[in-house]
Amino acid sequence: MRRSGRVLFKNKHAGIVWQDEDGYGFRYDEEYLKLPIASPISLTLPLRQASYVSNTMLPFFDGLIPEGWLLDITVKNWKVNPNDRMELLLVACKDCIGAVGVEPIENEEE
Repeated sequence: MRRSGRVLFKNKHAGIVWQDEDGYGFRYDEEYLKLPIASPISLTLPLRQASYVSNTMLPFFDGLIPEGWLLDITVKNWKVNPNDRMELLLVACKDCIGAVGVEPIENEEE
């Protein structure tokens, strides 16, 4: 099963983050990379065409997930497993503090 989210940077579609049977990944959108104002979403994820992949959630995205009492509220309100990092990212990180947001992709045709 693949779960994914649209990554927005300053309200522009910058790429896709996903989890599948092989682990986690992120790739910049080709159209975003062509923009003259394209900027990396993180210093740890410089602009490139190749995907970033890992057995665990990429640290930048893991850092977007709420902690402490805010994590407790998220888990309680959305009935999410606190150990399911991808589900937490998809339900709680649409409107993060800062320039990056993640919107769940319901339809895997993208």
